[in-house]
Amino acid sequence: MQQSLTLDTWVRLTNGILPGALVEMPIFGLGTYMTRKGRSTYQAVLHALNSGYRLIDTAKVYGNEQDVGDAIRDSNIPRDQLFITTKLWNLDHGYDSTIKACEESLELLGLNYVDLYLIHWPVKNLRMESWKAMEKLLSDQKCRAIGVSNYMIWHIEEIMAKADVLPAVNQVEFSPYLYQKELLEFCRKRGIWLEAYSPLTKGQRLNDPKLIAIAKKYSKTPAQILIRWALQHEVIVIPKSSDTRRITENANVFNFSLSSEDMETLDSFNEDLRTSWDPSTFP
Repeated sequence: MQQSLTLDTWVRLTNGILPGALVEMPIFGLGTYMTRKGRSTYQAVLHALNSGYRLIDTAKVYGNEQDVGDAIRDSNIPRDQLFITTKLWNLDHGYDSTIKACEESLELLGLNYVDLYLIHWPVKNLRMESWKAMEKLLSDQKCRAIGVSNYMIWHIEEIMAKADVLPAVNQVEFSPYLYQKELLEFCRKRGIWLEAYSPLTKGQRLNDPKLIAIAKKYSKTPAQILIRWALQHEVIVIPKSSDTRRITENANVFNFSLSSEDMETLDSFNEDLRTSWDPSTFP
């Protein structure tokens, strides 16, 4: 898989509208966390789409769903060639609230459905009720696949014990500096795709001399090495940027491969660095 990766690579998800329905997701896309509302988000998403990106990730709490939707519409790319993700925010957990929140997101996006709807964080006492609503949204074709974000192993085991549909995706912070190997292997064995947010450590480790040395070896940027590392672990990757130059640069990772030795070296960078909340604190 590593050698054949391209910007057009899509991977098959495990659940869809109907049993056995084929739902595929790009392995690479654009994150929009903390992208300013208005023209900044609009221009970033439109540039990404014009540059060949087909996966766009947003969330209710980002406050930019309408801007994402405007860019999608103005791109004139057929809807079935795009993959749009949004997320249920913590304050909207609960069965009825989840249904309502999804409908509100669809209205802001200007879409009849999203391709993937995620529970953003595992809110205690309500997440299973919310998951039942997610299954309902799936059957009602408001989304083509459902999943979770920031779920640890025990959160997924809870779903496995009580739910009818397993998550198709678990979106978590993932980088060589937060190499969640056990979680990756757990999800992979159960047909759940891991998706990496903050793969660039929000810039906190881009000046690491060890990383820079590997980047120089391949004539690539440190950011490109981090993205390629995640891709070669067969993880969906959504680096965030509102800078058009960097959006283009981040996608230029399909013309080289990291050696097995350099992959092992990058694996050893793990220091449990979290640049976001720690989901292990969610019981």
